[in-house]
Amino acid sequence: MFEIRIICAPADTDRVVRELGAAFRTGEPRTYPARDGRTRVYVTAEHKGPEWPTPEQAYESAPDILDALAAVTATAAGAECFTHLDRDYYLCKAAVLDHIALGDGADWRDNLAAEDAAVHFLDIDPAPVIRGPRAYVRQQYGLWAAAQEREAA
Repeated sequence: MFEIRIICAPADTDRVVRELGAAFRTGEPRTYPARDGRTRVYVTAEHKGPEWPTPEQAYESAPDILDALAAVTATAAGAECFTHLDRDYYLCKAAVLDHIALGDGADWRDNLAAEDAAVHFLDIDPAPVIRGPRAYVRQQYGLWAAAQEREAA
């Protein structure tokens, strides 16, 4: 995130704020009079990038946690020691651990496991702009699940 300050004519304020909203994700603009009669506009902004789904949106079509955990475990059990598995495995592993950590009864250990898996996924799948490792996992899992549904149809 960053802060933008603009000094403009009062008549241009609405247009400037609208244009900033088109170029960036912005917070509420704060306007103040400048000493010379113009208007100062301050806006907190961040680059527009991929959308960040909520956990509910990301995992709406996900299998039951136990089924997802069984699938991840079976994949790992079937691999030889020290085998680097594909991106889908690490994504599904991070997603199921995130899903567990979001559930009722989760504690700090669940959050730590989810964060570690998400960071490991980022190590193999570097993202240019992220909101956080677990948010990136949710975004990528949602995209992956939608692609799986399209392939199945």
